[in-house]
Amino acid sequence: MKLISWNIDSLNAALTAESPRALLSRAVIETIAKENADVIAIQETKLSANGPTKKHLEVLLSYFPDYSNVWRSSVEPARKGYAGTMFLYKKELEPKITFPEIKAPTTMDAEGRIITLEFDNVFITQVYTPNAGDGLKRLADRQIWDEKYKEYLISLDKQKPVLATGDYNVAHKEIDLANPASNRRSAGFTDEERQGFTSLLEGGFTDSFRYVHGDVPNVYSWWAQRSKTSKINNTGWRIDYWLTSNRVSELITKSEMIHSGDRQDHTPILLEINLEF
Repeated sequence: MKLISWNIDSLNAALTAESPRALLSRAVIETIAKENADVIAIQETKLSANGPTKKHLEVLLSYFPDYSNVWRSSVEPARKGYAGTMFLYKKELEPKITFPEIKAPTTMDAEGRIITLEFDNVFITQVYTPNAGDGLKRLADRQIWDEKYKEYLISLDKQKPVLATGDYNVAHKEIDLANPASNRRSAGFTDEERQGFTSLLEGGFTDSFRYVHGDVPNVYSWWAQRSKTSKINNTGWRIDYWLTSNRVSELITKSEMIHSGDRQDHTPILLEINLEF
């Protein structure tokens, strides 16, 4: 089983724009397409409540002709064109699809943040975790989200093994970002968010990248767009993960970042695991 996850930061911009950044995004899409993964998870689609347009679907089909898709967008009362997720999966796969609500605070359940695919032998679920926000104004709500999300994953794990992925918006340990000392109270590296992720793993899940690579330093999945040199200098964060139920972690054969060239922001992440659908 080969799986890929990527925070695309606007599906529309990546598929239809002609800016230099859009061209870099499409180069990443071409790289992903060549991997021929079974399932591709995409976060931060930023699509309207109506989902992908006819044009979006045509372009996606040109890259991924052998895939079906399912999407979830932000809907009222949440902000329009915000967050959002999508799965692409091989047409021969026929998962049961659910759009979970986890009793999250404020409008988080309406922001299109979780999609789950259920197969005979495994759940594959993706998440776009809410950011704690500027000035940590959403940190208290984020802590509630983390607890509710953990409860949801545990409920899945009681039924069958889980592969969970996405942009978790947290660098778990100091080794997971380039400048931990100066980011102690930055969104994504607060003690509260890090403890939330620790608690999630303690619920029965394995960080596949660390399982495979141990404490290898200087490997990240996100570099800030606002800094022109963040990727050149590798001042990044590892905030995108493939997690597995502990009981199938020994089946992991590969977990790594997919090189995204000169494009800053998120890079895709890859998981290969000896599981059958």
